[in-house]
Amino acid sequence: MKTIAISGKGGTGKTTIAALIIQWLSKQATKPILAVDADPNINLNDLLGVELEDTIGAIREEMKISADNLPGGMTKQQFLEYKIQTSLVETSDFDLIAMGRPEGPGCYCYANNLLRDILKTLCTNYQYIVIDNEAGMEHLSRRTIQNIDYLLIISDPLARGIRAAGKISRLLKELNTHIKEKHLILNRVQYSIPQQINKTIKDEKLKLLHLIPEDDRLFKLDQIGKPIYPAADDSPAYKAVGQMMKKLINF
Repeated sequence: MKTIAISGKGGTGKTTIAALIIQWLSKQATKPILAVDADPNINLNDLLGVELEDTIGAIREEMKISADNLPGGMTKQQFLEYKIQTSLVETSDFDLIAMGRPEGPGCYCYANNLLRDILKTLCTNYQYIVIDNEAGMEHLSRRTIQNIDYLLIISDPLARGIRAAGKISRLLKELNTHIKEKHLILNRVQYSIPQQINKTIKDEKLKLLHLIPEDDRLFKLDQIGKPIYPAADDSPAYKAVGQMMKKLINF
């Protein structure tokens, strides 16, 4: 099992890149693939063109309300396992689960611990896990997978964005998440990268893996709320993601 986590500040196109990675992996006979939407602002399913029935946050909320009145004499763990399985969206190319967030007050520590155990077991059924994460990674560290093979920090090709990526990279050192490899990806690149940008990357101690070009077709689809999945084989962004993935996992 290999885990690919995608992070970055809002507006950098990280969810688009997550969807393109899922598409590329699905075409390399690397199934089964689990897509995890770990951003509280859930929208990976929209780009992938699938509907969600439930989220982990909502399930946790339901368990808290119904803890003393579970159906059919089920234990809390059995209830969570059942609900997580039914919330899983299954397609021929990938499965999708959305983390969401609890809406009510109070402590969720016990439920979170159960979820970690259940999701750890669930993830062993997949060859690749692709996680579209929120910018700071706290959601991932608190609730789901503790070991990440590849972390991709997405930024636009601007000094301000790269400095934000540097902050995310430094924040990761404070979290309980083991990361084997960490890379910077510059998205929506229109021209070559100026020397000053390269200097900023070096100053932030980031490792640049690949450049993803601006893709007008994908942007227009996203702009009108249409799925980008599946992207055309000649899509500039999709082709660049394929090149990036070959470098990343030595495919």
